[in-house]
Amino acid sequence: MTLPIGTTLVAKITGHDSANDTARRFGVHATDLGLMWADAAGRTFVLFGDTYGQGWCGDGAGPREGSDWRCNFLAVSTDRDLDNGLRFDSVITGPSGQARQVLDRDPRIDEETVIPCSGVAIGDTHYLHYMSVRAWGSKGRWRTNYSGIAVSTDGGETWDKSESARWINRAEHDHPFQLGAFALGEDYLYLLGTPNGRWGSASLARVAKDDVLDRRAYDYWNGAGWYPRDEFRAVPVMQGNVAELSVIYSVHFGCWLALHLDEALGAIVLRSAKTLTGPWSEGRAVATSRDYPGLYGGFFHPASAHGPVIYFTMSLWQSYNVYLMRAELS
Repeated sequence: MTLPIGTTLVAKITGHDSANDTARRFGVHATDLGLMWADAAGRTFVLFGDTYGQGWCGDGAGPREGSDWRCNFLAVSTDRDLDNGLRFDSVITGPSGQARQVLDRDPRIDEETVIPCSGVAIGDTHYLHYMSVRAWGSKGRWRTNYSGIAVSTDGGETWDKSESARWINRAEHDHPFQLGAFALGEDYLYLLGTPNGRWGSASLARVAKDDVLDRRAYDYWNGAGWYPRDEFRAVPVMQGNVAELSVIYSVHFGCWLALHLDEALGAIVLRSAKTLTGPWSEGRAVATSRDYPGLYGGFFHPASAHGPVIYFTMSLWQSYNVYLMRAELS
């Protein structure tokens, strides 16, 4: 078992008075999430959720009217000195020079927003797992229309939401793959999925790297082996309140690491496993709401794979911005 032995807040990376001064430079006064992945050139892509501009009123995600609201935005970084914060080289911008939305809403359906969940680069192609949010509910609960995978072949400038890679939610709102976390293996791309909201367990799927955009090509772990096509045959590999999951293989420790929010515990927790099918260790807190009220998220920086220290992004609800965190592991 890999254990956290100390966590520190490194820097605020979005909003006013942040390491990137995103309010002045890119029109980003408030945002959340900050999931990350690396490409072959060593660039780190950082994708954020609901984003607000100058009209943001403070204290969490506010009204959209008059606040320059965008569903998401994408930054790129080559920063290696993470102990001084995560610096952005650039942001995907619109004609005004402000950060622009990279995944748009679908006007044909009831859709509140489009929220990114996980990203990965395979060769020169980038894949992004996202969820189509139909309606927000009470704390930690919401309903999705579907989850899907978008693809970019121009370095994240433009994205296509592939209709062949969508997992439609049921009327019972219990589909097990509505929020996803990619994990890149030697032969397959793996997808760990959870239901909509923050109160479900994580199940596991895999697909050949050439078939990422074909939902019919996915196999699902049923506890004894891989079962084709039927995601409802999947058996959870990670039990509990698994939310906003991030997974990485640690070369240093020789095992898989997972970060996720445990809403009941009020903490971002760390788990480890020799294989993605488990068994996974129990979650050990790396950051708690006692120290960081309103925390959520918890997404690995790719550099976390190579040493005894992990770096991850953490969102705080009240300030509605994103922070870089550092945790030492034993």
